[in-house]
Amino acid sequence: MSSTQEQAPRDDRDEAAVAVAEADAPAAPPTASESGPVQPGRSWKGVRALLVRLHFYAGVFIAPFLLVAALTGLAYTFTPQLDQLVYGDQLSVAKVGDEPRPLAEQIAAAREAHPEGTLSSVITPPGPEDTTRVVLSLPELGEKQRTVFVDPYTTEVKGDLTTWFGSTPLTTWLDDLHRNLHLGETGRLYSEVAASWLWVIVAGGLVLWLGRARGQRAKSARGVLLPDRSARGVRRTRSWHAATGVWIAVGLLALSATGLTWSHYAGDRFGQLLDAAKGHAPELVTSLPGGAEVTEGEHPGHAGHGMGQGAVSTDPADFDAVLEVARDAGLGGRVELTAPTDDASAWTVAQDDDLWPVHYDQVAVDATKGEVTSESRWADYPALAKLSKLGVQAHMGLLFGIVNQILLALIAIGLISVIVWGYRMWWQRRPMRDDRTAALGKAPARGTWRQLPLPVLIIGIPAVAALGWALPLLGLSLLAFLFYDIVIGLYLRPPRA
Repeated sequence: MSSTQEQAPRDDRDEAAVAVAEADAPAAPPTASESGPVQPGRSWKGVRALLVRLHFYAGVFIAPFLLVAALTGLAYTFTPQLDQLVYGDQLSVAKVGDEPRPLAEQIAAAREAHPEGTLSSVITPPGPEDTTRVVLSLPELGEKQRTVFVDPYTTEVKGDLTTWFGSTPLTTWLDDLHRNLHLGETGRLYSEVAASWLWVIVAGGLVLWLGRARGQRAKSARGVLLPDRSARGVRRTRSWHAATGVWIAVGLLALSATGLTWSHYAGDRFGQLLDAAKGHAPELVTSLPGGAEVTEGEHPGHAGHGMGQGAVSTDPADFDAVLEVARDAGLGGRVELTAPTDDASAWTVAQDDDLWPVHYDQVAVDATKGEVTSESRWADYPALAKLSKLGVQAHMGLLFGIVNQILLALIAIGLISVIVWGYRMWWQRRPMRDDRTAALGKAPARGTWRQLPLPVLIIGIPAVAALGWALPLLGLSLLAFLFYDIVIGLYLRPPRA
């Protein structure tokens, strides 16, 4: 040991030694390190010992995914403000006027400046200081659109951007960074792994911290919710790690659940659940009477923004007529009017109001007759569909405006701190004696599954199998952990005499 280590306060060395002992302590005696498995001795203490090891594995191997998700999610949280900073000239008007001009005039101005492509939809301004968005479909842009921003009071064209489901290029870039690191479908695996394990790590951490509180300092709520500032070394780090985790636990569980609903593999399973429970939102029938039935769906998390692939030749005046019908049907605030793609289809008008109380009503309109042919009302959504919709909007920071953004930012910063403290604990638990040094602390004892009570094994094995089916990447990574654990056990097994 170096002279610096020799001069370290005795309290810090003792804390490290105690922490190493405590890592082994949860398993019922006798215990063993990585060099040998724990001997059988079934008791309910085995459940805690297994949680300790699982929490350790997840903390070491999954935490990097969570750290990336937290950092990219934190950046995405501020996209409304970043959009205003970067695209303020397009998004806002120079001066608020008395009355907006008819949509027909605004569309005519947009088409004069941008005659290319096909008129797809028009999005009315969400506030008096915002511009109208005229959305054009161009074959070369694929599923993206060209959005022209028009001053509703003067019909001045403020500019244009290439948008994706109504999002600006900057928001789209940050969205892709958070969802898939700009690696396409392959990159989505990272975010699904993070979302699949997040709730496991949170739930396991809560059980371990609350269980540890019994019979110790943290009997009171204060001991559970606040860090022990009098502690030193690894105990102090652990208290900050755990107490912060308790404060953000509900938010993390919500982010995990909502993130999984539109992930690739787990999202498919969630869709099957909605099918079985009849939990989908009411579909809007966009076909006109006498035509083949066509329904309007939603893209998870990005519903109702410029989804049209190009409308039939449409008189701009029709937008004003359709808007009037929709207003009479009760659709207030910001709405998106999407022109039909053929003569047998109706117009669609969808609300997009994320402030409480939310407004997500949709209607189909026959412009020729000036009447509503179909409607999808938020009040008629099944409970599961409402929870899914609100959860996605909250996950994206849209539901309550700035309040939602602040909450998401605090949760992201809290998660980043918890991860950093977790790795710090691993480093602080390293051996510090002259005859035993290591870069990091050792893992909790192996073989804890042999200590589980039989009822836990009988119920737990099929439950874990079912969970692996529902969350495939969780199941596969859990198998990878098990395989790694077996290999490590074989490698460290002492040779037979």
